[in-house]
Amino acid sequence: MEATDIESIIESILFVSGEPVALARIAAVLGISEFDAESAANRLRDSYSFGRRGIRLVKLEDKIQLCSSPEYADYIRLTLETRKPPQLSQAALEVLAIIAYFQPATKAYIEQIRGVDSAYTVGLLCDRELVEPCGRLSVPGRPIIYRTTPDFLRTFGLESLHELPILPQVEAGEDGREGIQNAILELQGREQGTVDREQGTGDRGQETVDEGQETVDEGQGSGDEEQGTVEI
Repeated sequence: MEATDIESIIESILFVSGEPVALARIAAVLGISEFDAESAANRLRDSYSFGRRGIRLVKLEDKIQLCSSPEYADYIRLTLETRKPPQLSQAALEVLAIIAYFQPATKAYIEQIRGVDSAYTVGLLCDRELVEPCGRLSVPGRPIIYRTTPDFLRTFGLESLHELPILPQVEAGEDGREGIQNAILELQGREQGTVDREQGTGDRGQETVDEGQETVDEGQGSGDEEQGTVEI
């Protein structure tokens, strides 16, 4: 199969899917190696970028996806009459940073670091599809554990979690909140400057979400750090 044919097939698959597709799946369908599939995807990505096309190919861990070019986001919103997704609040960024760095993480562990109840914010991030439940911890009570999603990577312009900025040692309570501030600032910058979440087959759209108010307890959280075997 010619290289141009492989690129065209990958382009067609991604356009119709509108969602991230695993490179391994594409390779299996085309009967080529995963390395060759990734190489073809990289050529497509470079072609879109250098040609200043209206779409971009983004890599999300071991998956790839088509999305609209960020510089044309305003025109897309006006045409489709969709709203710009609201920026995340400081509380949401704190919770998101903790999950991103310590995933899979339980709500109790998040609250141990932040020193404040975080149930509302975790639910909000799930609604925004930036985090998702991924199983339960094998300890009494079997608490739900959370991880980030491909939408998290796309929203913050990351190909992999390995691209997250280095995080200093984080402890519970006030020191823990101070310890993740640099990571939060990094996430804020990426959220403001990276690709909006319009998809190749259409913009999902987002309703304006009230981020709510959270008062941070200056005392240390009372949650115990969870340890145990994760069950999916």
